[in-house]
Amino acid sequence: MKNNIINNITNNFYKMQKLFLYRIAIMIFGIFTYLFIWVKKYILYKYHKKLYRNNYIYSEAEIEKLAEEYSLHIEKEKEILSKSISKEEKENRIKKYIDNIKKSTNKYINKEIKSNIEDSAILKNLLENNIFFIYSVIFSLPMYILIYIFSHWYMKYIFERIVMMLFVMFGVIFLVFTILYISPMDSAVNILGQDATKEQIEAFNKSYGLDKSYIEQLFSSLKNIITFNLGKSYVGNEDIFSAIARKFPITLSISFLSLLLAIIIAIPAGVISSIKQYSIFDYVFMLVALIGLSIPNFWIGLILILNFSINLNIFPASFSVHNISSYIMPTIVLGTGLSAAVARMTRASMLEIKSSEFVLTARSKGLNENIVIFRHIFKNALIPIITVIGIQLGSILGGAAVTEKVFNINGIGSYIVDKQFIPDIPVILAGVVYISIVVSIVNLMMDILYAFLDPRIKSDMKNY
Repeated sequence: MKNNIINNITNNFYKMQKLFLYRIAIMIFGIFTYLFIWVKKYILYKYHKKLYRNNYIYSEAEIEKLAEEYSLHIEKEKEILSKSISKEEKENRIKKYIDNIKKSTNKYINKEIKSNIEDSAILKNLLENNIFFIYSVIFSLPMYILIYIFSHWYMKYIFERIVMMLFVMFGVIFLVFTILYISPMDSAVNILGQDATKEQIEAFNKSYGLDKSYIEQLFSSLKNIITFNLGKSYVGNEDIFSAIARKFPITLSISFLSLLLAIIIAIPAGVISSIKQYSIFDYVFMLVALIGLSIPNFWIGLILILNFSINLNIFPASFSVHNISSYIMPTIVLGTGLSAAVARMTRASMLEIKSSEFVLTARSKGLNENIVIFRHIFKNALIPIITVIGIQLGSILGGAAVTEKVFNINGIGSYIVDKQFIPDIPVILAGVVYISIVVSIVNLMMDILYAFLDPRIKSDMKNY
């Protein structure tokens, strides 16, 4: 059991050594283990170097013999080619020949030594000692967690995407903060008013750290985000983390309801339209989908409010968390554009797969048409459909500000938009972090879903 564990550890350790970023990571996380590896590596290097030198390094007598042999070679060359070679040129050629032999010998020795003192081989030898095994696991636990993650393709893929997400997040924070910093808008003047005195503006800037340099403010913002201390907004001194935590469930619920509506309507419509291509249903559906994509959300929202809230008084015009009927119109507004995009992609993807040779083969085998449609055509058409759904869902979860404004929804989108005109820098940065995390998580979920739908992608991920 222990030998299998050690073999798995060292095999994955060897693979990670070949990848630069993983090599750096395990070196940092396993520094206490690496100290022993380096010490033993140095001792082995000295031992093997001495051993190989005794076996492969030429003695003075052998070097003299090689020099004499090469000197005879030069004399023969001189005789055959009738070429005049001076004594000085002859000595230089002999010296160069001997130097090349020494260099090639040293190169061979170093290569052989390195092959015999691989870090993974040393680690395996050390881990066979029970005391060192316990010590290494205790003091280098993060390294072994990383090795475990690396050994499972799905965990490795998720871990790498999370690391990439962090880099994207910090890149976006840097970009947005820089834009806000060089923006001509003055937060103090916008909040305190044009009549604010110089002393009041200076006091405001000092209390929120706006009087500091660009670098100081940037690092302060990054530190607050890393420590989950998003701070307080300039307006109302509101705790930003609590505000986002209150507004996120509202945006999330409306987003998923609109997604559910889109899937229920769009996918069946797209499938039927592709199967009945150029039929009346297909033409009508394509027209409706085009209209759904073309009409702005705010216009649909205003029409729904005018007809169903003001004229018919069926649904409330303003959103309320505790009133279920107030969810209907925002869901329809967000779901309309999403349905149109998903349905058009479903139709296009189905038509592309429909003309494939394997579909013709399935039909020639006499399979039921429903089996051909759903098992062979629809299943293989899902990848681009899921891609569109993921992109649309990410944008909706990021905050559909226009729809939220129309229906007076106290969600993430309207919250960020309201604050950007001040500009309330802590709130905007927190919103940017939220959106980047949401979009990255949605993309990660879509990528993982690809693997379950397409065996080819799963195979590629295993070799990732």
